[in-house]
Amino acid sequence: MNEHAAPSVYPLRVEGALDAHLSRWRWLVKWILVIPHFIVLVGFWIAFVVLTVVAFFAILFTGRYPRAIFDFNVGVLRWSWRVGFYSYSALGTDRYPPFTLADVSDYPARLDVEYPQALSRGLALVKWWLLALPQYLVVAVFAGGAWAGFNMADHHGAWTSGGGLIGLLVLIAGVVLLFTGRYPRSIFDFVMGMNRWVYRVAAYAALMTDKYPPFRMDMGGPEPLPAPTASDATAPNPALGTS
Repeated sequence: MNEHAAPSVYPLRVEGALDAHLSRWRWLVKWILVIPHFIVLVGFWIAFVVLTVVAFFAILFTGRYPRAIFDFNVGVLRWSWRVGFYSYSALGTDRYPPFTLADVSDYPARLDVEYPQALSRGLALVKWWLLALPQYLVVAVFAGGAWAGFNMADHHGAWTSGGGLIGLLVLIAGVVLLFTGRYPRSIFDFVMGMNRWVYRVAAYAALMTDKYPPFRMDMGGPEPLPAPTASDATAPNPALGTS
């Protein structure tokens, strides 16, 4: 993502820009159009699981997440989010997702995770199953049974399955779009909040951050920004110059 962008309130950023003009009917056939992506993502998610296990042991012994593995895993999350945003996790764009793990700055859906300089060795032992259990229960409602228990082998379907409350609201939005040509903005904002929650839990469970996902719905396309601090308020504004 843009290295000059303001930091998110969570180490993972999930952005989505709703297209102004969406096809009324294309969402009906997107399940066919994304089949090539599903085939590729199946292999990538298998690699994601294996590499996360490798990262687990690396964290135990070194307190660090190997950067090459981290970048690959972020790429898998990023690719999955683009496909989900295009298809049945949001239906937010008709622009076909690119086949790349890299960030695509002009694509409507973007995801990035801040690289942790150090991680707790002790938390690595418990956060992905014990500490994250309450989060799994919430995410299972949002994303459906594919997410229950955080079965990593099924991740390739969980991101774009459109199950649970996300799938229901996206279906409603699709029907409204079919008959009116408009995607209800309130539904989009709510869907974005749920997807953002899902991906935060994914990053936490995959050991990519020690920061616990907040029990908070951050709705809307842009990520929320941190609240200004007192030092920010008193700092001189470069745009205004100095006296």
